[in-house]
Amino acid sequence: MSSSNIPSSAPSTARLRSWLQGRDLAVFQSVAGRHWPGADPLLPQLSRSANHGLLWFGAAAGIAALGSSARSRRAALRGVASLAVASAAINTVGKGAVRRQRPILDHVPVMRQLKRQPVTTSFPSGHAASAAAFATGVALESKGWGAVIAPVAVAVAASRVYTGVHYPSDVLAGAALGVGAAFALRGVVPTRGQLPAPGRPPGEAPALPGGKDLVVVVNQASGTATATAAMVREALPLAEVVQCPPTELSAELEKAAGRGLALGVCGGDGTVNLAASVAATHGMPLAVFPGGTFNHFAYDLGIETVQDTAAALTSGDAIRADLGRFRPGPKGPDGADGYFLNAFSLGVYPELVRTREHWSPRIGGWPAGVLAAFHVLRGQRPLEAELQGRRRPLWLLFVGNGLFRRMGPAPGRRHNLADGLLDVRVVHGGRTPGLRLLAAAAAGPLTRSPAHAAVRRRRVRIAGLRPGTPYAYDGEVARSGTELLIDKLPEALTVYCPMPV
Repeated sequence: MSSSNIPSSAPSTARLRSWLQGRDLAVFQSVAGRHWPGADPLLPQLSRSANHGLLWFGAAAGIAALGSSARSRRAALRGVASLAVASAAINTVGKGAVRRQRPILDHVPVMRQLKRQPVTTSFPSGHAASAAAFATGVALESKGWGAVIAPVAVAVAASRVYTGVHYPSDVLAGAALGVGAAFALRGVVPTRGQLPAPGRPPGEAPALPGGKDLVVVVNQASGTATATAAMVREALPLAEVVQCPPTELSAELEKAAGRGLALGVCGGDGTVNLAASVAATHGMPLAVFPGGTFNHFAYDLGIETVQDTAAALTSGDAIRADLGRFRPGPKGPDGADGYFLNAFSLGVYPELVRTREHWSPRIGGWPAGVLAAFHVLRGQRPLEAELQGRRRPLWLLFVGNGLFRRMGPAPGRRHNLADGLLDVRVVHGGRTPGLRLLAAAAAGPLTRSPAHAAVRRRRVRIAGLRPGTPYAYDGEVARSGTELLIDKLPEALTVYCPMPV
């Protein structure tokens, strides 16, 4: 067969490439030659502000500061992380794959041109990739904040053509890469909405529309409780809201338990712990309004805002949850049992909690946690204790109320709040406690090694403690006697909880 009879795609490919380049240039020249009212002073400045991601770092800080829920903080963090992935892809692969010259600026008015012209190759646009990655990452966690950021991201991407530093195809390719980076990150680190919902055995609770027959006790000293209380009054106008200092919490919770059909609480995990013990004792359903720094129990319920709890109250949606128990309780051998909703711990963690609480009023909860971890891991020694009949040195004993996905300075999410099990993590004594704790955090549940172990138990017995050894439960710190017994009360607590859609 003659070679002239063999079809070739080369001419058609060349024609397609030539046509695309022609259209790309035509759109670029059209944008350059068109006057956009108000854009000349705005878009060049916006384009410069996005250099090195500064605009997006500022936006992330604003979202975290202005947002009143963990969803906002997660949106800010995912936006920055998505930006980092996109930037790494652009700098390591994107810019070297296609070495395209920047557009000639003859058709771009001088007042639009950037004072410092980029020197890297034109394809793809790094600014467009960063903008798209940040906006997509934010939207994956929070549609509301995503809607706020999206117009800014589009404006930044458009500004790169408007100022003459990129062709339209550079911007489109960069934006596609940014969106892809955000979704690739989601594939590795799922958003909260992707995670399986916690186990939800249904509980019986009365529907209380408008908060009728609900008494909410607010801890005035908890994180954002005062502001949250105002939201509770607005969302549930028929509820009785009582604000009090920490010293009066126990008394006010007991009084509230005798006045309504359900007990509400607004505060951090320690405050919710007190309310849970009262609600379980009186057989009342509990309504939780997150008003603390971390709000682990509320977030594991799927409650991030006042509206989440208000919706559950209106419809009467509730679940049953396990209640962790330790004996003797914080009031000593003759006092009542102690309870925990999230975790009980011995070792370095109680000191970390105490140091964090000392600094958090001055510098905020998360910075205080980092400072506390550095301080504690630098100066502590392992404690000696007899665990399940065997004496050993321990850096940390962590007992979770239900199986946690991971363990670090703060517990991870639980898939089942009524599994009847304790998640026991042990970091054995030895040198370099920081490395051992990090190894335990990375290893996850149900692991064993010379440095750490993670097992499931229904009860844990600890003996041979030095009297006065500090322990922590749901962010509160108390001191032990010589022995402790930790177990669970299965499905002892009924709590209002929004049902998954």
